[in-house]
Amino acid sequence: MSGVSLDAGALIAIERGDANVRALLREAVRRGLEVHVVPEVVAQVWRGGPRQARLAALLTARGVETPAYDVHAAREVGRLCGASATSDVVDAHVVWHARLHGHLVVTSDAGDLLAIDPDLRVVGV
Repeated sequence: MSGVSLDAGALIAIERGDANVRALLREAVRRGLEVHVVPEVVAQVWRGGPRQARLAALLTARGVETPAYDVHAAREVGRLCGASATSDVVDAHVVWHARLHGHLVVTSDAGDLLAIDPDLRVVGV
C-alpha cells in the first residue's frame, strides 16, 4: 500500500473527533504513506465555520494532499461511472483515484465503493 484516500465519511469522522481515524492517519503519516483527499470530497463536506476546525487542520496538515485534476481525469471518472452504472461522481472519483495510486480507502460507505470496484481495498469507519 502506498497510501490512503479518504472519502466523505472519513472526513466527517475526523470532524467528530473519531480516535480510530485520527490514529490511522497519524500512523500513515508516520510511515511516510500518502494521505489524499480528492477535491470533490472536500466540497461534499465543507461548510466552513468553527465546527470544522478539525477538518481544516487535517486538510492543511503535513503529509495530507488534495490533488488537482484535469479534463482527462474527469473523463476517466465519467467512464468509470458508466462502466459501474453509478451516478455518484464523488464516489467514482474516490475509487478512480485510489486505483490510480494503489491506495486503501477510508470510508463509511464501503458498500457503495465496492459496488463500483469489488476489488477496492477499504477500511470502514
